[in-house]
Amino acid sequence: MSYSPTASEDLNIPNADYQQLDIKKLTPMLQHYVQVKEQYPHALLLYRVGDFFECFFQDAVTLSVQLELALTSRDGGKEIGRVPMTGVPHHALDRYCPQLVEKGYPVVVCDQTEDAAVAAAEKRMVTREITKILTPGTLTDESMLSARQNNFLAAVVLVKDHWGLAYADISTGEFFTTQASRLEHLNQELMRLQPSEILMPTDAPDLGKMLRPGEKSEELPEGLPDCFCYSWRSQLVFSLQDATERLLSKFKVRSLEGMGCDRIPLGVRAAGGLLEYVEETQKQNAVTLQLLRSYSTQDFLILDHQSRRNLEITETVRDRTFNGSLLYAIDRTLTAMGGRALRRWILQPLLKLKGIEARQDTIEELVKDTELRNLIRQVLRQISDLERLTGKAGSGSANAKDLVSLAESLAQLPPLAQLASKGRSPFLKALQTVPPELEQLAHKIKDYLVENPPQQLKEGGLIQAGVNTDLDRMRSDAKEDQEWLASLETRERERSGISNLKVGYNKTFGYYISISRSKADQVPEGYTRKQTLVNEERYITEELKEREARILTAREDLNQLEYELFVQLRTEVGEQTELIRSVSRAVAAIDGLCGLAEVAVVEGYCRPTLTESREILIREGRHPVVEQTLGRAFFVPNSTNLAQGDKDLATDLVILTGPNASGKSCYLRQVGLIQLMAQIGSFVPATSATLGICDRIFTRVGAVDDLATGQSTFMVEMNETANILNHGTSQSLVLLDEIGRGTATFDGLSIAWAVAEYLATEIKARTIFATHYHELNELASILENVANYQVTVKEMPDKIIFLHQVQPGGADKSYGIEAGRLAGLPKVVIERAKQVMNQIEQHSKIAVGLRQAIPTSEKD
Repeated sequence: MSYSPTASEDLNIPNADYQQLDIKKLTPMLQHYVQVKEQYPHALLLYRVGDFFECFFQDAVTLSVQLELALTSRDGGKEIGRVPMTGVPHHALDRYCPQLVEKGYPVVVCDQTEDAAVAAAEKRMVTREITKILTPGTLTDESMLSARQNNFLAAVVLVKDHWGLAYADISTGEFFTTQASRLEHLNQELMRLQPSEILMPTDAPDLGKMLRPGEKSEELPEGLPDCFCYSWRSQLVFSLQDATERLLSKFKVRSLEGMGCDRIPLGVRAAGGLLEYVEETQKQNAVTLQLLRSYSTQDFLILDHQSRRNLEITETVRDRTFNGSLLYAIDRTLTAMGGRALRRWILQPLLKLKGIEARQDTIEELVKDTELRNLIRQVLRQISDLERLTGKAGSGSANAKDLVSLAESLAQLPPLAQLASKGRSPFLKALQTVPPELEQLAHKIKDYLVENPPQQLKEGGLIQAGVNTDLDRMRSDAKEDQEWLASLETRERERSGISNLKVGYNKTFGYYISISRSKADQVPEGYTRKQTLVNEERYITEELKEREARILTAREDLNQLEYELFVQLRTEVGEQTELIRSVSRAVAAIDGLCGLAEVAVVEGYCRPTLTESREILIREGRHPVVEQTLGRAFFVPNSTNLAQGDKDLATDLVILTGPNASGKSCYLRQVGLIQLMAQIGSFVPATSATLGICDRIFTRVGAVDDLATGQSTFMVEMNETANILNHGTSQSLVLLDEIGRGTATFDGLSIAWAVAEYLATEIKARTIFATHYHELNELASILENVANYQVTVKEMPDKIIFLHQVQPGGADKSYGIEAGRLAGLPKVVIERAKQVMNQIEQHSKIAVGLRQAIPTSEKD
């Protein structure tokens, strides 16, 4: 856990560096601050002082800069002088901490753990302890988390060409590990997971340091993406022996075999190191992680980062927003758990037919049974985030409102089970039996807690009457005392004859009888002056004094007993964490499938047929996002036919030509998204579809300069193309748009031709190759597995109309000049462009040259 001051924080401020001061000369409180700070030298320390959490020294400077707060100072001691100080109100801590963590700053919260009045009475410093350690990957507070997205903490162990990866979401309890070779596969997993923090073992002396996203460091192993937060950890906690012992102890098992981890030592090391970090940062809250599970990246369709970006699966390319992505278009889930599950599915499509068809069967059942689907969705609307609620209960951080919400959600399980009993699919059968322990738990919570409990846990008002006899007796006594107080004012007015006499209370002086200064001469016998104000005198009587002591003591005892009863109840809930989470996974899955059934009905999707073959046959396919944006009536569907029929005569590669803005890029993405949707088990936007399972989907659509690494558009394009050619297989789906545009025409055309030829003859991947190089149409006359398609237009005397229809045949024009006219280029520029184009067409020999360059074996 670390940060380094930015330039704006590195100010020449006196006494900002406590290490240059004589610590013994600081005030006692600042000495304690330094002692705590030295335990966490690389974190921002927020230290409770009265009603504020304060930072001192360099931390104060950083806090003032990052949160745009005033930098003040505090007396550091007679020989020290003033030291920098910045603070935030204690009640605003939850507002400021997320901002700091989002900026990559770990935060340590040191809170007061006793009543300041007690310490003051004993003339000593208030006791303070670490109550929270917040890092990007260890957040559990709902206000700091995205409801529909996991917050993953990851750990990586690298040994030569092999790596182990573990990741966990401590708010939901998910805990996974894997092991593989090749650094590029690790990068793909990290880009899929988008972890908030990655733990890296190191021998570097500055342990605990955190590298913020985008920062460069020699300590970061070459080849790992620098867009994440990295925390440096000791190699010792990642040793195989320590990691194994920690995992066995945590999960109370004798062997790693049951977790499937006995043969992945690097994965075990990563998981053990991650577990140690969780235990260190969650000292006050015992995090309940699910039993560690292993997985293989080879069990899922591989989508590299570029393809996920180009297909706009979870965010758009242009402005990186959720709206406009595939997930936005198909997510009809009603619970946060279901939303997270659907996100995981869409980023990790399946390869095995059995798993895909199980999801399809459930969706089909729900599509056909409209009443069942609607009734299930009505129940799902009333279920809160069981995964995170039970996680809070298990860690001891849940409040009474959390438990009430949990109970209300658990109460929906029996009606959900009754509905699920009407279904036949495994996903519905998984919900048909509600564990009796959870029904009993829901009833107990409702019987224990009031319907609308307060947010605070130690101020009473939590527990219902009839739960505890001692509590009921204490409440009865307290009620009697309150009634006595209520009648005291009336009695004393009658006794004294002072009509405006009042009985009041404040935290500093307790209970008192208030009499205006003008009536002071009428004060009855037995009144003792307690406080003098401008307009009134305040008194106490022996009887009121006795009642006050009893009332205040009883209130403290009452609130403490309520708190203890609540903690007992919360502990009981925490003991059922694994059982609740097991049910939560079943609820999340059916929510995801119900949502996919809903979108299939509303948008008119069909069930695709998945096969082990290579064919891709889509009838009247549509782009799921664009269709919703334009409206189905305005979207032009198109079909796709790849690798169908006789193996020797099947089309592996389609050369797609047509004008700018005619829909080529949309068509490419549409095919990729349909394939991806089919492999998560979803229905797809088409009239019908038969799809062979893909091992990878490669998509290169558009390109931008990568200024951070000094790469031009063309170099980005070449890097992505090289990745495809080096890793594509005959089972892959390759979608390419405009290869070779970023260089000279002859260079670009040559590269495009060679790439298309290699895909068709060497890899034989199912490919759609969109291009403005019409010369590539010649490939279809040379290679039997290449076909030409075009996006058609209708030519008018003074304009063209884009029909957005993909049909057999190759275009011989790009209509780029017409696109320029539509964009508003000056008329004289348009006319001159036409003249130049005519000259080039008359003298160009590119097509002839290309035919002559084809090897004789290919011509034959």
